[in-house]
Amino acid sequence: MAIQREQLEADVLIVGAGPAGLACALHLANLIKQHNAEGAKPELSAEQIYVLEKGRDIGAHQLSGAIMNPKALAELVPDFQKTAPLDTPVTDSAALVFTEKSSYRIPITPPPFNNSGNYVISLNKLVKWMGGLVESAGVNLFKEFGGAELIYEGDGIAGVITEDKGLNKNGKPKDNFTPGYELRAKLTVLAEGTRGSLTKQLVAKKKLDNINPQSYGIGIKELWDIQPGKLQPGYVAHTLGWPISTKMYGGGWIYGLSNNRVSIGLVIALEYRDPRFDPHAAFQTWKTHPFVRNILEGGKLVRYGAKSLPYGGWYAMPRNYLDGALIVGDSGSFLDSQRLKGVHLAMKSGMLAAETIFEALKKGDYSGNTLKLYKEKIDKSYIKEELWKVRNFHQSFRNGLLDGLFHSGLQQITGGAGIIDPMRAHEGYEAYRPIFGRPAPERFKGDGKVTFDRLTDVYHSGTRHDEDQPCHLKVEDLNICSTRCVEEFGNPCQYFCPAAVYEMVKEANGPKLKINAANCVHCKTCDIADPYQIIEWVVPEGGGGPNYEGM
Repeated sequence: MAIQREQLEADVLIVGAGPAGLACALHLANLIKQHNAEGAKPELSAEQIYVLEKGRDIGAHQLSGAIMNPKALAELVPDFQKTAPLDTPVTDSAALVFTEKSSYRIPITPPPFNNSGNYVISLNKLVKWMGGLVESAGVNLFKEFGGAELIYEGDGIAGVITEDKGLNKNGKPKDNFTPGYELRAKLTVLAEGTRGSLTKQLVAKKKLDNINPQSYGIGIKELWDIQPGKLQPGYVAHTLGWPISTKMYGGGWIYGLSNNRVSIGLVIALEYRDPRFDPHAAFQTWKTHPFVRNILEGGKLVRYGAKSLPYGGWYAMPRNYLDGALIVGDSGSFLDSQRLKGVHLAMKSGMLAAETIFEALKKGDYSGNTLKLYKEKIDKSYIKEELWKVRNFHQSFRNGLLDGLFHSGLQQITGGAGIIDPMRAHEGYEAYRPIFGRPAPERFKGDGKVTFDRLTDVYHSGTRHDEDQPCHLKVEDLNICSTRCVEEFGNPCQYFCPAAVYEMVKEANGPKLKINAANCVHCKTCDIADPYQIIEWVVPEGGGGPNYEGM
């Protein structure tokens, strides 16, 4: 029997309350306010803007390297410096090369690592602040609601259905069962972040792909309280080298915040050859470098998190408009893969979407023919200017660091073109090479002081899910996990997942995959890096997931 759902209608539905979604909502509300104040017709209402956030609170799922270029925020909130929770301006930008025992600071900081004029921030705090502005502007903001399914109508989108609440792990209704809502809208904005489940579905169904598939990285991060005097607020360092092989692409960061806090992390491109490479273990190993260890010793781990990043850039950007829908932020590949900066680009994409929506609302026309104005606005903005210069950057590193430095150097001279333009890419998981019977490596345990095992870190993520709900990690064929994947790739899900979600357990009839879904920090790495593409991440019951307080 079909579930009877309550139906709600809005002018605009924004799925995701990150920087892009909130910037879209706030800018649109401001445009509507000005429009109505001038007595223009038709009269519009900010109350007809709905924003969905799957986290238990605004900002709970917001994790970033936390360096922000403020130019988009300055456009959105001109007096932002008076009230925005910007932790500290960048005071020093360093590029460090690590060997196992020593470090070397590059005398002249390369332009991509120069963060002069930027701020070290907590994205969690910034988004909470933006959420307050959005609600004050009259927008309806709904927490603990995830977009589970798109509503297709004609050639476009007419809204979303939110997830059902109160189902047990077998999918049967419990006493508190509540069907998801059918939220219909004239315009739906997908602002789900990297590898959004609805965006993934839409891009595949409507064939919105660009010439390259999206490339991804995983960023693993910790927030520490450290001893006074160890690091100055505003000190920003990016590291290259040890322990990352020159055959891979990745590096670390160290960001000094106020009140003796430091944000540290390691980002790795999800296109490495060894299926048993362990990004979490690599991050913990990186922390043992004398330069990093000296900062952390005597300190205390406060928070842990992990997030995937869209590296593909301009040539991996999907078509971001169609009838009734727009795609913004990380969902639309608005990230500079050279600088690893995306907050200002995500916000600007949301603002340009708002301007496009505003024109559509005035005309009463929500077709792709009207919404293509969004792409035109992007092409005339600094989004295109910044991303066009690095359109081939990440592809340059597909064969390792040295090859990448050569190609990216030529791209600096040629305005991003390099030797090959466009430079093509492939799916990251295609880089895996068979294990050829090699035994499994020993798992990283940590010393409990500076380095930690996975479960200890997951505890510090604050992640929480109701154990008795349907598993939000769908595996199409568990038999592949127990047979082919054991022999060919040694079950890489046990290694690439930074939250110990996937575990192969020995049973009488052979190994079996155990999914510890309650550990999930919503990084989507499994959906991206599975060699057989049989794992699908879908939204769990609203409110589940990490709590990146202060990160």
